[in-house]
Amino acid sequence: MALPERNNEGFLENAWQWDKATAEVIAAESGISLTDDHWEIIGLLREFYKQHEMSPPSNRLFVKAVKEILGEDKGNSIYLMQLFPGTPAKTACRIAGLPRPTNCL
Repeated sequence: MALPERNNEGFLENAWQWDKATAEVIAAESGISLTDDHWEIIGLLREFYKQHEMSPPSNRLFVKAVKEILGEDKGNSIYLMQLFPGTPAKTACRIAGLPRPTNCL
């Protein structure tokens, strides 16, 4: 499968070229096999992007957004790190086809 154009960090150049097959390939590159829990967060991120035309700018705001929508069980750093190892906001945004969060290292 030919992926849409990406930058040197693996983020899509155009978020609107994303689809679920693209997400599966990008996730596999990070050693992640997507489950319903992943798709729930990816859907939340895509909706956030539609509303705000930006990715959550930091990991802290990513966790806060998840907490507001899905509750404390899923809106916490430990849960999100289990799904998206490393820097959860950065990893999740890459898989969701969104721009790199501005404050993520």
